[in-house]
Amino acid sequence: MANRFVANAISYHGKGAINEIPGIVAAKGFKKAFIATDPDLVKFGVTAKVTDILEKEGMEYVIYSDIKPNPTIENVKNGVEAYKASGADYMITVGGGSPMDTGKAIGIIINNPEFADVRSLEGVAPTKNPTVFTIAVPTTAGTAAEATINYVITDVERKRKFVCVDVNDIPNVAVVDPDMMASMPRGLTAATGMDALTHAIEGYTTKGAWALPDCLNLEAIRLIAKNLRSAVANEQEGREGMALGQFVTGMAFSNVGLGIAHSIAHTLGATYDTPHGVACAMMLPIVMEFNAEYTGEKLKAVAEAMGVDTTGMDQAAYRKAAIDAVRALSADVGIPAKLDALREEDLQFLAESAYADACAPGNPREASVEDMKALIRKLM
Repeated sequence: MANRFVANAISYHGKGAINEIPGIVAAKGFKKAFIATDPDLVKFGVTAKVTDILEKEGMEYVIYSDIKPNPTIENVKNGVEAYKASGADYMITVGGGSPMDTGKAIGIIINNPEFADVRSLEGVAPTKNPTVFTIAVPTTAGTAAEATINYVITDVERKRKFVCVDVNDIPNVAVVDPDMMASMPRGLTAATGMDALTHAIEGYTTKGAWALPDCLNLEAIRLIAKNLRSAVANEQEGREGMALGQFVTGMAFSNVGLGIAHSIAHTLGATYDTPHGVACAMMLPIVMEFNAEYTGEKLKAVAEAMGVDTTGMDQAAYRKAAIDAVRALSADVGIPAKLDALREEDLQFLAESAYADACAPGNPREASVEDMKALIRKLM
């Protein structure tokens, strides 16, 4: 069986990378940008780092910022109408996973109007046309939505998140500029960084893993372990390392899938509005323990990428060392180990939602609803 690998057509990396945007736009002959971003990024002048460059070149744009931290079906529908009314002919997404995921859904529906019912995009949707031409500019080092074929939308009415997987949704151009991430507060830097580590470890151990994504995911683990503490301290070297690390695993996990740490994180986010990266960070070591006997020697490589000397360790020891290293990093950057909002009476619903999540089949070990309940209960 052939292994497929999908990546951006072009990506730009490093300080000042956003200055490449006018040249990209001019080369394509586009006239007006639809900028999907979030209200806080507009309020604090982060989106302006991009719009100022466009204005300097006399390039038109319209801003759409009706986007929640866990973007909803309504955010997408409103965005589709806003795009149609804007006269835009391409999109720039500026933000973390929320604006980028919203932008992906908007762009897909604009070019595939038969999927106007946002719920119809869940899973692997058989869209025919690529999304609206999109330039993705991340402001967080974690979701890597600028490099993936995935996006997640919240169904408020049904209290669930649903995952969409579509090769047609990948942004055409990724512009990964660490200066766009410099204003991230400590907590968000920590949460998004642990989300990236969860991507890398789950992507490395998923059922779909193979050689090329494995190389990328291992390097991402190394970069994140080396740089996340520094990034949380807002040091330039750490910011740059995390910008690269999260992008590298984005390319990888997008092509092989994830596991039940993400399945559970999705339902915790939908039910309690728990920040996605925090939920992933809390669940990752718990799920690693659950999966350990189904990962062969891979946790040895994870431990070593996390900076652990595994010399002389047997299998049980290096597996524990990998899990302990993840717990230590999470604690060092201030992630809580318990979820105060969690209630016993919610466990059945949470477990059933996680079991039905699109990430669950990729887990290296089969997990029943009862298994999910037991794992979630460990956060109490």
